Amino acid sequence: MTFGAEHITVRFGDVHALQDVTLDVPTGAVTAVVGGDGAGKSTLMRCLVGKVVPEQGSLRRPPKQQVGYLPSGSGSWRDLTVDENVEFVGRVYRLSRSALDGRRSELLRAAGLLDVGNRLVRNLSGGMRQKLGFVLAMLHRPALVVLDEPSTGVDPVSRVELWRMIAETAADGAAVVMSTTYVDEAERASAVLVLDEGRAALSGRPDEVIAAIPGRVVQVAHPADRRHAWRRGRSFHEWLPDGSPARGNPVLPDLEDTIVAEMLYAREVSR
Repeated sequence: MTFGAEHITVRFGDVHALQDVTLDVPTGAVTAVVGGDGAGKSTLMRCLVGKVVPEQGSLRRPPKQQVGYLPSGSGSWRDLTVDENVEFVGRVYRLSRSALDGRRSELLRAAGLLDVGNRLVRNLSGGMRQKLGFVLAMLHRPALVVLDEPSTGVDPVSRVELWRMIAETAADGAAVVMSTTYVDEAERASAVLVLDEGRAALSGRPDEVIAAIPGRVVQVAHPADRRHAWRRGRSFHEWLPDGSPARGNPVLPDLEDTIVAEMLYAREVSR
């Protein structure tokens, strides 16, 4: 089964938050939506959970009770304890006592939170709060899991643990879609959608997207055209459109290189 969005457009006043965007979210896989601030990632996530209604296009999603949602932020209540958060969400989804106790133990153990059930959420670290938010989104075994920048601001160790939980959720059969600003996370996903100013710039499997990069990318110490260059470590990567004279050392592009090159290419074409 595949959930997602088909040619949706969302406008807030005169601003197009999304314009003719299509996204497929198959079961058993993680789909990543990548973009900078204001690209439309959160709006797309909110459409998928029914919090924003597009003015055009259609959505494919399960009933509300089969959707799990982690909004940007922690997705939990700071003035409640960990156990109180779990209890509250379990009651919202009308889980039986035995089902709730079983899921509480299973998920909190996987998140490393089983021993902090009595701790107020406001006293948890940022990484622990994000993992708790994921636990709450997963408590009722949803068919579609929507995660809005779940790892933003999370420490590296908690980020790895959170990604492990996300991957295991997909392996168990859920359809998982997550927005992220971290390109290395998107490279781990089965499919990626890159948004740029509300439009779909790239979509497909990461390897397919990288293989279709326009022009060439080279590594240089001093870029000839800073408009086409970005820093990678101690040197620069520079995008060379087709027909540009060869210079620098050719590199095998990754998804970050591809996204930058594609956006530069789109701006060149629109001139």
